[in-house]
Amino acid sequence: MSPSLSELTRVFTRIGLMSFGGPAAQIAVMHKELVEDRPWLSEDQFLRALSFCMLLPGPEAMQLCTYAGWRLRGTLGGLIAGLLFVLPGAAVMFALVLAYAHWGNIPAVEALFLGIKATVIVVVLQALWRLGRKTLKRPLHWGIALTAFVALYLFGLPFPLVIVIAAAFGALRPVSQSTTTPAPTPQARATLATIALWSTLWFAPIILALLLGADFLVDVGLFFSKLAVVSFGGAYAVLAYMAQAAVEAEGWISAGQMVDGLGLAETTPGPLILVTQFVGFMAGYNLAGVGLAFAAGLMTLWTTFVPCFLWIFTAAPHVEWLTSQPRLDAALRAITAAIVGVIANLMLWFAMAVFFDQTRPIWEGLPGSRPVLSSIDLTAAALCALSALLLTRLSLPLTLTCMALAGLGGSLVLP
Repeated sequence: MSPSLSELTRVFTRIGLMSFGGPAAQIAVMHKELVEDRPWLSEDQFLRALSFCMLLPGPEAMQLCTYAGWRLRGTLGGLIAGLLFVLPGAAVMFALVLAYAHWGNIPAVEALFLGIKATVIVVVLQALWRLGRKTLKRPLHWGIALTAFVALYLFGLPFPLVIVIAAAFGALRPVSQSTTTPAPTPQARATLATIALWSTLWFAPIILALLLGADFLVDVGLFFSKLAVVSFGGAYAVLAYMAQAAVEAEGWISAGQMVDGLGLAETTPGPLILVTQFVGFMAGYNLAGVGLAFAAGLMTLWTTFVPCFLWIFTAAPHVEWLTSQPRLDAALRAITAAIVGVIANLMLWFAMAVFFDQTRPIWEGLPGSRPVLSSIDLTAAALCALSALLLTRLSLPLTLTCMALAGLGGSLVLP
């Protein structure tokens, strides 16, 4: 029996407010609320939905939430569930990034964020370990991960190209064909109508910005739209692309600000990919102040999350078929293996930005860089070790709080 809209809204509001700790914790909260505490979804329905969402670009936890709402109450239910998963964290992020923009360059605040940055390094390392242990079970997958790392770190290949090559490699390899593949429900007209509607909504603000001559907002909208299409593998994989494009190519923000943004995103409810909101806001702020910052932040949110509704509402009627396709599954496994290499590259990039003041090219003519060991920041290294210890005992939000205070305390004690 489907829940009423008021009951659905109440439950998904609670899910949105409790969705701290990254996708694993968020999916666990949804499982408890939707499968264990009330019989809205069966175990099989939940797991099949999760597999489906992992096939899609974008934040899988937000898309799982949207799909659950769609299954319970159709498109309106999906909209309610998806928006309630995103909006609380987005509101908190706007407040945090505004405070950061105003006070982030004060020495005491910089010291607070040094502790947060040190914790972010450990969190990314933990994510790399968990994903690698789960994913790299065959020599082939180790090879894909290593190739992706070398392609990004040493040669600076674009992140989307690495993902496309991994997907093509996985899909074109010989696979065992399933004999029980269910046929998709023929809904071509409805599917095309859904694609047309949500594609129009997706690009409407970009077209409006173009008509108004707001070239920077057009650039922001197109950049995060492209990100929405290639963002397989979660927020950490997306960060690698953003670091490569927003920091190095566009020069919108600095490497240190990128790490700070991830630290702030870890403290908010909602999907970790809200770090994109931080990047868009700070890009606008660095260029022209608060007004453009809010416009860029809103453009970023729109072009990050509207595509998620497009993917879900278009593909949801075909979940049974999509999740049983062997070549799609093989492509997804290859992408996931490549993501391990992508996150390894991200962790190394973050670590060099936090721990070392200077870097130099590994070889002349190649974009890869290595740290100058004599420029190490011993305070940052010590804070990283402390955060690794605290994370074995405390939750992530509490550890981030303790490490921020530790960073401030270290700045007062050390010269």
